[in-house]
Amino acid sequence: MEYLHTMVRVTNLDASLDFYCHKLGLVEVRRQESEKGRFTLVFLAAPGDAARAQTDFTPLVELTYNWDAEPYTGGRNFGHLAYRVDDIYETCRKLMDGGVTINRPPRDGNMAFIRSPDDISIELLQKGPALPAQEPWASMANTGVW
Repeated sequence: MEYLHTMVRVTNLDASLDFYCHKLGLVEVRRQESEKGRFTLVFLAAPGDAARAQTDFTPLVELTYNWDAEPYTGGRNFGHLAYRVDDIYETCRKLMDGGVTINRPPRDGNMAFIRSPDDISIELLQKGPALPAQEPWASMANTGVW
């Protein structure tokens, strides 16, 4: 068995690509559109995996955009995506500067949670050992749910 991808249904492809690519930093590696099925699939990879995604197996996120609108509820029910980052504080600062709410700040220098425009929880984990606690993160309260 091999892990292939995680599929996330999105309601606004442009807003989702802005979030996942421009703010979170994922890279689009392929796209499939189906006139007959009336959907678009966009496959995204973490920057460190993007080059391999064209020629080798790498885990991907599949954004599924159905052209005919339908409501999706309970985005949190599917669980969350998780990414390891080089510097959790720098990543969270960049996301906040881009207008993303840090729902669970990295108070411990190790873990944070954010949410996509479709309420999908995304866990960010520090690569290697936790960073020393630092402000404003150490005293920042949780916002919403994750």
